[in-house]
Amino acid sequence: MEAFVLGCGGMMPLPYRHLTSVLLRRDGDLFLFDGGEGTQVSLRRLNLKWKKISAIFVSHTHADHVTGLPGILMLSSQVERSEPLYIFGPPKIAEYIETSRKVLDMYINYPIVVKEITAPCTVFGGEDFYVRAFPLEHTKTCVGYTLEELDRPGEFNPEAAAKLNVPRGPLWGQLQHGQSVTNADGVEITSAQVMGSPRSGRKFSFVTDTMYLPSIAKEVKGSDLLICEGMFADDCLDQAKEKKHMTARQAATIARDAQVRRMAMIHYSPRYTDRELDVLLRQAQEVYPQAELTRDRMHFEIPYIE
Repeated sequence: MEAFVLGCGGMMPLPYRHLTSVLLRRDGDLFLFDGGEGTQVSLRRLNLKWKKISAIFVSHTHADHVTGLPGILMLSSQVERSEPLYIFGPPKIAEYIETSRKVLDMYINYPIVVKEITAPCTVFGGEDFYVRAFPLEHTKTCVGYTLEELDRPGEFNPEAAAKLNVPRGPLWGQLQHGQSVTNADGVEITSAQVMGSPRSGRKFSFVTDTMYLPSIAKEVKGSDLLICEGMFADDCLDQAKEKKHMTARQAATIARDAQVRRMAMIHYSPRYTDRELDVLLRQAQEVYPQAELTRDRMHFEIPYIE
């Protein structure tokens, strides 16, 4: 699994900073979290296979998080595509997508399925993962997301299987898939006798445009990578409260309390140049020393932890 920051800015694009958007690649599937202005530019510069985006997860319908979506929808019509594109978001996202299609007279040659989120729930998933949405607190209805993999089977122990007199071949495969088999002596051997303990999957979390809420830490707990808004420095705390955003220190507090492995901040106020972002980093690291800054087109590997 790996994440690509397509844009890290908030409110307005800057010459060196596109608006908030993150692409997650997992086993060949692509998932887009928000689609701010400039999303297509970063996709092209990173040479990512945008036509394989299967789902888009929108935090809320403020312009700096959705103005890149119409271009993505039209771009996807330039190739042969039969798979549906799923779009998830809070109320108004369906109206925004439908209005954009009508006003821009979009040619769309594939199914678009829009689902609005009205309560915390699992919104999307596959055989071994799921995406959950949870409420945030902003000036407009807003949600955060976690993508979490199910636990993986433990490692197969071939020496144990051999000692239990299970012939190498199909029976080993059945044991690895959780089935019981009969060995050469006619004795039943269970999967648990030759498999190690289950191994945890990976977890990615995306949180932006919200005031600080202790409940966020519970939702993102144990994330291998948390992408979290850190919009303001300490001296703008009153402004953050008024606009229902977070400071870098508050983002770090969530990371610390949630015991995440990595936390990288996103959605910076345009008041900070790239050079001035160091103040956000320093304040965050006072609470969570591993805090990082995102930059446009930054790449994060999310490996398994054995």
